[in-house]
Amino acid sequence: MTQQHGRYRFRCHWLSLLALVVAAMGLLLPSSAWAGRLDNAYDGNIFSLYAGDGAMVPPRNSLADSLRRHHPAVLAFYLDDSSDCKRFAPTLSRLNGEFQAAADVIALSTDSLDPAEDAAPDNPSYYWRGLVPQVVILDRNGHVALDRTGQIPLEDLEQSLAGVSGLELPAAMAQRQTRAMEVNEINAEVVRAR
Repeated sequence: MTQQHGRYRFRCHWLSLLALVVAAMGLLLPSSAWAGRLDNAYDGNIFSLYAGDGAMVPPRNSLADSLRRHHPAVLAFYLDDSSDCKRFAPTLSRLNGEFQAAADVIALSTDSLDPAEDAAPDNPSYYWRGLVPQVVILDRNGHVALDRTGQIPLEDLEQSLAGVSGLELPAAMAQRQTRAMEVNEINAEVVRAR
């Protein structure tokens, strides 16, 4: 065996080993593009990923604008990396679609909020209790009509919003119940139970 042939085999073995290590790393390491609705990992905007409504953030109106116009407002406090918020996003998106003309739905990431005891009532921090998801519904005069945390049923939110906006819910809508139906791990939709 010649010295040149030995170097050639040595290089081939090292290149093969390097290719094997790179392939193993690519297959075994998790991809950052995998999104999971049931984990507390940051996947991106929860409304575009899990509710199909990326237009909810940033909000079209501020709380101060809503109060100045005497328009009902829904403050929805959330975190993009909370599994509870990921599961609640389709409900909030549905509420936004149903009441968009009657109330301002203002989705606020709590990453940028500090609970402030000295905040003014036109500042969302005034209402945030440090929990997510939290929904606060304000009537036309800025009075709190609903302040709840967790997985709030769509019907409870609709009833409260109907009361503060003056809209009547159709009888069928007022008596129905909703359930979340998974389409896949990335997307969910709210469907009506019969």
